Amino acid sequence: MFTPVETSIGAFLLHEATTTLLYQNGNVLGASGLLRQLFSHPTRETLTFFAGMAASLLPLKFFLPDLVVEYPVVPTTLSAAVMSVGIGALVGWGTKLAHGCTSGHMLCGLSRLSPFSLTAVATFFPVALLTHHIAHPSLYTSACPSTTTPCYTPTYPSKDTLSTLLLLATLVTLAGRYLPSLIASATTNPKTTRSKAIPASSSAIAPARLTTRFLSGLTFGLGLQITGMAHPSKVLSFLSFPNMQVWDPSMGLVILFGIVPNLVEIQMRGFGKPPMFNSKFEFPVRSFRDVDWKLVLGSAAFGVGWGLSGTCPGPAVLRAMRQPVWGLLWVGGFWAGGKLVRD
Repeated sequence: MFTPVETSIGAFLLHEATTTLLYQNGNVLGASGLLRQLFSHPTRETLTFFAGMAASLLPLKFFLPDLVVEYPVVPTTLSAAVMSVGIGALVGWGTKLAHGCTSGHMLCGLSRLSPFSLTAVATFFPVALLTHHIAHPSLYTSACPSTTTPCYTPTYPSKDTLSTLLLLATLVTLAGRYLPSLIASATTNPKTTRSKAIPASSSAIAPARLTTRFLSGLTFGLGLQITGMAHPSKVLSFLSFPNMQVWDPSMGLVILFGIVPNLVEIQMRGFGKPPMFNSKFEFPVRSFRDVDWKLVLGSAAFGVGWGLSGTCPGPAVLRAMRQPVWGLLWVGGFWAGGKLVRD
């Protein structure tokens, strides 16, 4: 069902996760790239980010159990296992070819006004929509269990849930913005100034960078779960448009309260000064000249996988932590699919 309050707050946390990592460590939060790094050449920062994502379940479980995502039971048939591996491989191959997925291109790329990311999103979104309509002609999803109440009918949290949710979002936001700086102040030479370039490999700022990674992962995981985007049915319900009976417009609020704040902050702050804990921003600058058949084909392949399952790499990580057998199949396919693309 449509959850405007929870989704809006969760979307703002997605904004915080991506811009905090960008302006403190100089990195783009691209879930597919990070997941690939985890298996190809893991680093402390990569491991710390995923540790943060894993930790995001704890505050929800203890304080907001109603917001913990309950995933569908994993089928134990051979055909279901092959399907999980196949979709994972399609997403892995597509995101490797297209250099990103929903987080890297949609959340981070669009807000930087990247023509490369705009092309990717303009490809995988309609392909996912079309794929969902073809593969699931009934358009039924478990996110809309009622056959009489339209899925776009809003539901609202109780006052206690809302107050707890706002408190959690505030604490996580403040921690992400200020805790790494406090740690940096305690571990670096007081004579060091922002005018001096600090390389990412500097041992003096390593604790601050790791803290940023952990808190970005934590905030990102919370955002995915609170918005409901971690649940495949929630995503598929959005892709059911224009069938209004089963359409859940929640993802539209992710665009409004996740991408738009990213856009505003990036346009206001720009990239004239280096990030807090790095000497430079580490993301590729691509124009329309860089758009090629690989980007379009890879984005389309990812769109097919996303439209079939409602799962992209970020939510897949969270589900894999809760359902390891499914995770072994999907992530294994993702890794294998990516290996088919030459670096």
